[in-house]
Amino acid sequence: MDSSNQERKKILFVSSEMRPFLDSETSLAEIARYLPQKIQEKDNEVRILVPRFGVINERRNRLHEVVRLSGMNITIDDNDNPLTIKVASIPNTKMQVYFLDNEDFFQRKFVYNDENDKFFDDNDERTIFFCKGALETVKKLGWYPDIIHCQGWMTSLIPLYLKTIYKDEPVFSNAKIVYSVYENDFSEDLGSDFKRKAGLNHIEDSELEPFSKADCTSMHLGGITHADAVVKFDEIAPEVEQRLSSSTKPILNHTDDELADKYLDFYNSLLSSH
Repeated sequence: MDSSNQERKKILFVSSEMRPFLDSETSLAEIARYLPQKIQEKDNEVRILVPRFGVINERRNRLHEVVRLSGMNITIDDNDNPLTIKVASIPNTKMQVYFLDNEDFFQRKFVYNDENDKFFDDNDERTIFFCKGALETVKKLGWYPDIIHCQGWMTSLIPLYLKTIYKDEPVFSNAKIVYSVYENDFSEDLGSDFKRKAGLNHIEDSELEPFSKADCTSMHLGGITHADAVVKFDEIAPEVEQRLSSSTKPILNHTDDELADKYLDFYNSLLSSH
């Protein structure tokens, strides 16, 4: 199928890491940088949402606040957490990136671990905040995506939220959800309270079950469970590999060659299936 002849699509990428804003060597940061650009160059409309980790230099990257999108509160465990939206352009491209920020969750000079390499105790709430905040931002944009592509464990609650508390939102009504599974990034867990907090007082236990262990494998299993389709990278956890081998969902095995065409064909096949 020649993806260049396909109808123009609106594709939302939600990624937890992205170069050049994060100086990260992960596959995720690299793919999050180049895949959206290649998709956009094929005459599609792209939006990108990422966390505004404190290591991202606002001045150097020319981030500025989008006042019309800021000012929302994301409630977790009855606590209101203010959401600020910032935007920047990727140098030498026509692509803008939206950054989700919160003073308590993201304004620290580390990503997931502190100066002693200890996993942050609030990575559970940071994840919930980012996933719910991403969907609230798209609602406020009033932008109706055809594809929502979630990349990285920190986005894994988004498929769940789209199939539960956001299922009746008009802005998401026609969207297909893709989840990319990468290698496990952490050996810790998000705490015994993660599943309850992630439910936001609205989601049934049965829907949250894949996230029960709150470790990286569980995050990927949860993302897979609620997504419409999956992109698979090498070196994923055995339990995730096993789940995918018995899954009937469409699966794309990632390769770097003909990147845009392969992904666009995958998106098109999803959108044409009912």
